[in-house]
Amino acid sequence: MVAPAIKPQTDSLQYEAKTLAIATVLLGATREKKNLFAQMRDQMRWDDRIMDFAMGNPGLKVQLFRFIDALPALRSKPEIARHLQEYLSAEEVELPNALKGLLNFTNPDSVPGQLAATTVAPAVETLAYRYISGETIEKAIRAIERMRKDKLTFTMDLLGEAVITEEEAHAYLQRYLDLMAQLSNAAKNWKTVDAIDLADGKELAKVQVSVKLTAFYSQFDPLDAEGSRAKVSEHIRTLLRRAQELGVAVHFDMEQYRYKALTLAILKDILMEAEFRQRDDLGVTLQAYLQDSYNDLKDLVIWAKNRGTPVTVRLVKGAYWDQETITARQNGWRSPVYSQKVSTDANFERMTRLLLENHQYLYAAIGSHNVRSQAHAMAIAEELNIPRRNIELQVLYGMADKLAKTLADKGYRVRVYAPFGELIPGMSYLIRRLLENTANSSFLRQNQEDVPVETLLAAPEFAPEDAPGNTAHPLPPAPYPNAPDLDFAIATKRSQATEALKTVHAQLGRRYNPIINGEAVDTEATADSVNPSKPAELVGKLGLASQEQADAAIAAAKAAFPAWAATPAKERGAILRRAADLMEERRHELNAWMVYEVGKPLGQADPEVSEAIDFCRYYADEMERLDAGYAYDYPGETNRYRYFPRGIAVVISPWNFPLAIATGMTVAALVTGNCTILKPAENSAVIAAKIAEILIEAGMPPGVFQYLPARGSTVGAHLVNHPDVHLIAFTGSREVGCRIYADAAQWRPGQRHMKRVIAEMGGKNGIIIDESADLDQAVQGVVYSAFGYSGQKCSACSRAIVVASVYDAFIHRLVEATRSLNVGEAVKPSTKVGPVIDANAQAKIKEYIEKGKAEATLALEMPTPADGYFVGPTVFTNVKPDAAIAQEEIFGPVLAVIKAQDFDDALRIANDTDYGLTGGLYSRTPSHIERVQNEFAVGNLYINRGITGAIVSRQPFGGFKMSGVGSKAGGPDYLLQFLEPRHVSENVQRQGFAPIEGVD
Repeated sequence: MVAPAIKPQTDSLQYEAKTLAIATVLLGATREKKNLFAQMRDQMRWDDRIMDFAMGNPGLKVQLFRFIDALPALRSKPEIARHLQEYLSAEEVELPNALKGLLNFTNPDSVPGQLAATTVAPAVETLAYRYISGETIEKAIRAIERMRKDKLTFTMDLLGEAVITEEEAHAYLQRYLDLMAQLSNAAKNWKTVDAIDLADGKELAKVQVSVKLTAFYSQFDPLDAEGSRAKVSEHIRTLLRRAQELGVAVHFDMEQYRYKALTLAILKDILMEAEFRQRDDLGVTLQAYLQDSYNDLKDLVIWAKNRGTPVTVRLVKGAYWDQETITARQNGWRSPVYSQKVSTDANFERMTRLLLENHQYLYAAIGSHNVRSQAHAMAIAEELNIPRRNIELQVLYGMADKLAKTLADKGYRVRVYAPFGELIPGMSYLIRRLLENTANSSFLRQNQEDVPVETLLAAPEFAPEDAPGNTAHPLPPAPYPNAPDLDFAIATKRSQATEALKTVHAQLGRRYNPIINGEAVDTEATADSVNPSKPAELVGKLGLASQEQADAAIAAAKAAFPAWAATPAKERGAILRRAADLMEERRHELNAWMVYEVGKPLGQADPEVSEAIDFCRYYADEMERLDAGYAYDYPGETNRYRYFPRGIAVVISPWNFPLAIATGMTVAALVTGNCTILKPAENSAVIAAKIAEILIEAGMPPGVFQYLPARGSTVGAHLVNHPDVHLIAFTGSREVGCRIYADAAQWRPGQRHMKRVIAEMGGKNGIIIDESADLDQAVQGVVYSAFGYSGQKCSACSRAIVVASVYDAFIHRLVEATRSLNVGEAVKPSTKVGPVIDANAQAKIKEYIEKGKAEATLALEMPTPADGYFVGPTVFTNVKPDAAIAQEEIFGPVLAVIKAQDFDDALRIANDTDYGLTGGLYSRTPSHIERVQNEFAVGNLYINRGITGAIVSRQPFGGFKMSGVGSKAGGPDYLLQFLEPRHVSENVQRQGFAPIEGVD
């Protein structure tokens, strides 16, 4: 079927004169000066002062907004006073005199402290309710009825906590079903207002609600596009059917960029279904700050022509610019948003033209507080004589009241986006509104500051870096440019991943032999590597090296060492960089091997490829830095400090990070000039064979690198004890690590060196949740950290330590969020929790679960598929700090939740463990954040985020106590462990003379 053509856009200059004329009138109507009484009244209102303070001082603005974010969680006046003082007393904050006086107290319990709390807290609440139509439906309806008296209609949005459980997703739907019923019942008593309830002789819905698609399914994920579509679509259909019965219009909001493509795809399909195809009281939202939004609108025009019945497109600028920009920079992705506000305005205007020039196919809802943006839409509407039904203008509740009334007086249907709900779930909405109002580029702020009219109303033009067609958009320079993970919100990435899974599946069952001195060698012994999701499925047959073959590998390494040690660091680094490029080329394939061999779901596997790539490139850079050495020259002598390789390295790698950790330890040993033998875990040796393929293709010489799958208890122990081995790099269990450490310390006949051991041995990692924590963040962070890759990460959270005052609220949401996780085969895109690695691990974890049932309260034990090595996510509550499940590493999806009396008690419990690997804190209390940095005894501390997923260079990884020995992987001193430092001092005097710098 040939798509209908889109009507070409009219030159924007056609509308410019009229736009300026209308905008000048609107601006005059909205820029009236306050009278003296109003000014005096505003000076007495602390909610107004807070806005003024934020606009006048960027440092104060950040701290003030952080305090406002924390405020609803604070349960007493002393707590409010303490947090206010902690936030606003930061060094970077320049306080106005009014705030200095307010914060001049020494004790939060004092009368001045109480005064500060009773002054600021009500002011923030007043400020919040400027932008929220009411905390109850009764108050919201009264607000709506006041708007209707001013000839303003509405769309209502339910404020709510993040939907992180299926219980909450079902509750979200039910709340909207109830809301629609309540509003439609109230609407029966509303007199018809022609300006908003009628258009072109037809009645319009008096009630409209706005909903968020992702809130219908807690596991909404673009990676699982079809699963998300199926779950969400049924809820949407239920909502639309009930809305039709009640005569309620429904509009679908747009959220973060990663959900945009799937959201549009789902809505397009549903709204084309016969049941809904004739409905013209439905709408979707587009955000003009997205660089691809113009093309999205063009696609919607074509789709709407095929549909035959218009839907409304709400055009907005967009509310998540900071978040989208930060997310893109953190991940190394091209930013989806325009970098300059003026570019967003320019795109908004060209989208307005496209939308209004196709008004017979798509109704327009122009959402903006920018007078020029609204004037531009009005100019086009009047020029094209657009019917009243086909256009409306929109503003946010509390943001532009005077503009809304002025637009209504001009004869336009004006709709107010009116959120309703309680303050705590509405806080994120409030912060977005405050950011918008106080931004330097905000039209509302510039209008308040009396920016010249010609500047305010100038036609926006794209900034050069944002010009349509410019795809470069370079990222700001980073200390180390990490390899970006795949963005599975992009459909082509998902399809490539699916194809790779099929391709690799066809390769399962092949044999992988040891590679010794550049040659694959046959072995007598073999082992099967199987798919833990389907143990009957053979991933690969491994040839297991004998002790004699291990000796041959050591002999080959010993022979190759002199030449490799003499190879310039730049050449060794070049091989690593070629290996990194090959990994990037084979990313999808490597992901697939991890899915099949170790049961790692795709979303967990892909970051591991990035980490392996980063290890190659980062260590190449680091070795070149270290190779320069250090010079300390004095008169008459030169001093040189240089690094040299140790000799032969044995790398014993784990199965849980079969690509990243195996690559990291191996290339660290190689780039430092050591000849290296990789002995991988037997149940991940196929992935290690892929590493071997890549390193050999990249140019590793025979004997320098060798791949040696073998039994750890025999051949592995023999390698550790061999007198020609200089270095053992190990990641694995505490039991094996301690044995290696002890064995390596023993001198063997013929050995002329002390062996170096680098060992990472796991953890018993805790996350503290204090009384000020954002529970949305905390629950999601704990669930991901505890159950990501079935809890089989050495950094996984196995203890949640929760302060008593929030314990019950946290437990309920934690259990329900865990219950909402999809457990299944790793190959399924919907899977969040896959299998554990093998039958032995499964049995051991189940033993701990039985032990936990005797020690604590079993809050949840998830069911699992019958086939495969599965253990369902398990949560224990009322766990004593000294219980076995709170002290012993389980290495599976088992979480112990411990109640602490207060923050001091929580920190004590967190530190009461043999391990010291990772830890976390969820808190909005500055003093607690400062204390954990000094007192929480872990190698990697994460604050207000999950505790897994360390990134090379940014978050060097490793711990102490019984978590291991050695420097941090991916850090600036890691390679030093693989090197011997040597110093050379030379006397350069000869017969009383010496070179003197600077003298001819």
